[in-house]
Amino acid sequence: MSIQKTLDGVSVATSANVYFDGKCVSHGVTLADGRKCTVGVILPASLTFNTGAPEIMEGTAGSCEYRLDGESEWKRSAAGEKFNIPGNSKFEIRVSGEPYSYICHFG
Repeated sequence: MSIQKTLDGVSVATSANVYFDGKCVSHGVTLADGRKCTVGVILPASLTFNTGAPEIMEGTAGSCEYRLDGESEWKRSAAGEKFNIPGNSKFEIRVSGEPYSYICHFG
């Protein structure tokens, strides 16, 4: 799978979303067709996120390990890979070494 390098024809929120004392920072993006996503980075940390809508995490640099709610197994996701998170759920993510850059698509 190829890594998405640019998002064309978008509107970007200039105020950053800062979570977990700056360990996760993202910007909201509205795509040309009206769909919304965030573009961000997670620094080395172990974090837990709650979801409202289903999400697709697309790695653009670095890698992470994640564990979906109710699962015991950690899975790895690297640049060029995606993973799905159900809506009204939570997931754990851990990053070590290089920061994990991502696009989070909301669906």
